[in-house]
Amino acid sequence: MELISPGFGLVFWMTITFIIILWILKKFAWKPILQSIKQREDYVSESLKQAEQARKQLEDVKKEAQQIINQARQEREQMLKEVNDLRARLIAQAEEEGKKIKEQKLQEALQEIESAKQRALKEIKQTIAETSIAIAEKILRSELADKEKQQQYIDKLLKETNLN
Repeated sequence: MELISPGFGLVFWMTITFIIILWILKKFAWKPILQSIKQREDYVSESLKQAEQARKQLEDVKKEAQQIINQARQEREQMLKEVNDLRARLIAQAEEEGKKIKEQKLQEALQEIESAKQRALKEIKQTIAETSIAIAEKILRSELADKEKQQQYIDKLLKETNLN
């Protein structure tokens, strides 16, 4: 029962021991403990600040990365637009050159046809002339086989030339 109702001496010495331990702790342990706690608190506080700064920097980096991505997308779209425009211009230019070449070939073909036509007409005229001369020669030979007919024909030609 002594523990349940301690005696005055025990309480006195326990109080003295408690005060001495309390004084020793205050003198030697609390300052380092409180200083350690303060350092720990400062470290945690500084870590929180650094974490907040790191978070802000990360957000800034994310924003910058997003801006770079957006800029890259815009540049890509601009390049695609330029490439499409260039392709359209090249196609139009090729079509135009194709039309010019087609027109040139058509003109050359028409000139060749006209040239061939002129050559054919010239050959036909030459053939007709040669045939006409051959026919006329045969007719004249048959008509002028006789000396008298030759003389009559010459006289007739002279009269015609004198009249003209």
